[in-house]
Amino acid sequence: MAAEQIAFEPTGAPAAAQTERQKLRKHFGRFDILFFLLCTIVGVDTIGTVASSGAEAFTWLIVLAVLFFVPSALLTAELGAAFPDEGGPYIWTSRAFGRLAGAVNNFLYWITNPVWLGGTLSVSAVTAFTTFFNDGKDLSTPAFYVFTLVFVWVGVLAAILSFDVGKWIPTVGAWSRFVLLGLFTVTVVIYGIKHGLHGFGLGDFSPTYVGFVGLVPVLMFNYVGFELPNTAGEEMTDAQKDVPFAIFRSAGLAVLLYALPILGILVVLPVKAITGLGGFIDAIRQVFTVYGGHVASDGTATLSGAGSALGDLAAIMFILTVLSSGVTWVMGSDRALAVSGYDGAAPRFLGVISSRFGTPVRVNILSGLVSTVVLVLAHELTNGSAAKLFGAVLGLAVSTTLVSYLGIFPALAVLRRKAPDVPRPYKAPAPLAISIVLTLLVLFATLQLVAPGAGDNWFSADYAPDGWSHDERVKYLLTEAIPLVGFMLLGVLFWALGKPTRAASKDMTT
Repeated sequence: MAAEQIAFEPTGAPAAAQTERQKLRKHFGRFDILFFLLCTIVGVDTIGTVASSGAEAFTWLIVLAVLFFVPSALLTAELGAAFPDEGGPYIWTSRAFGRLAGAVNNFLYWITNPVWLGGTLSVSAVTAFTTFFNDGKDLSTPAFYVFTLVFVWVGVLAAILSFDVGKWIPTVGAWSRFVLLGLFTVTVVIYGIKHGLHGFGLGDFSPTYVGFVGLVPVLMFNYVGFELPNTAGEEMTDAQKDVPFAIFRSAGLAVLLYALPILGILVVLPVKAITGLGGFIDAIRQVFTVYGGHVASDGTATLSGAGSALGDLAAIMFILTVLSSGVTWVMGSDRALAVSGYDGAAPRFLGVISSRFGTPVRVNILSGLVSTVVLVLAHELTNGSAAKLFGAVLGLAVSTTLVSYLGIFPALAVLRRKAPDVPRPYKAPAPLAISIVLTLLVLFATLQLVAPGAGDNWFSADYAPDGWSHDERVKYLLTEAIPLVGFMLLGVLFWALGKPTRAASKDMTT
């Protein structure tokens, strides 16, 4: 692979890369990749957000599965098998567009995940805990910090451990998804037989432009991540065979694991009662009353007996599920940042693989520190409101994540042209069309995140996020755009700090 790599690396590889690659260990097999992908793509923290848009959310879920999810699977299957280098998406972007583009893109790709872990995921875990183990009462501030900081740093520790140990978190997380979402789906059927379900007419499933604008960013956020296992490409036992295998199997499972619980929530809860933070958790509590408990006239569900025991089990699996989502993304994005560090697109200090663990420990610790800062700042700025904290961090995580794919998706077509002789065990059909369609969808979703309703009726009542008025449209625009621009500038700074690494190689140019 080294000779093939030089063929499409116009600026060569720094000597530092060879030093660090020697510390990597091959522990990543076919089913490890499959379980890793399931934890990457199937996230339960956003199920309530999608379901809160009503029946048309299910329609757009299926439409985007065809227009976005399947093409991105085809794209990643080719790139992941043809260029199975450590760092995955960073390597593809930097070799297609240069190290500066790779540095900016990779910083966005990385920073999203500690922000997400410390914000959205930790708050989702707290909500599940308080709902089932604390009678729905909020934790005191000290207890909140103890719970969330343990959650964050357990995730960081799992990322630090050598892959043959750390990979068990994604494996457990994948099985937690199967059990949790399977049990929920079966219970919805039992609940429907016993109590009846909320009926929907065909008109309720009709797609609307307003619904599309509101749903496309979060659905695309749910549907990205096929490339993440390739951040550990040189730790795979047989990337060229195993990557396409795992991608195509996880794609079908992921659509099923999203569609069934979302449909279940919609038929159990009135749309007005579904919230982004607690929608899925509330639905679990309500349907589990069939095993023991009751639903009061105001819609409050109380569990007892077997219902309470199964509810507690579901809460534990929910927490394991969101933890495994954070761990897989941190494992992957931290590796990508470390690779950019020894490739000359980030500070060399970060581009170090631990000889003891075979993992990027320095970046792992940095991610934990960023998660902690985000957790504390978000909690204090929202006055401890879990719902506000969840919404604020989710919006930032979605926008930052999607922007990073503006470098990844066009790389398919560009590398077909720049590296035509690299063997491709799998070749995606119509690479140019796939790159164009996916890139345009990401551009549209990003625009609608920053300026909801742009092109129709910017920030009108139909498009403005909950809690925002039309007069606050410029303030909202700035709250979304400023962090994005700031992250891009930090990416440029990282590239500048990587200059000594680039200069250390005789044939390296900037």
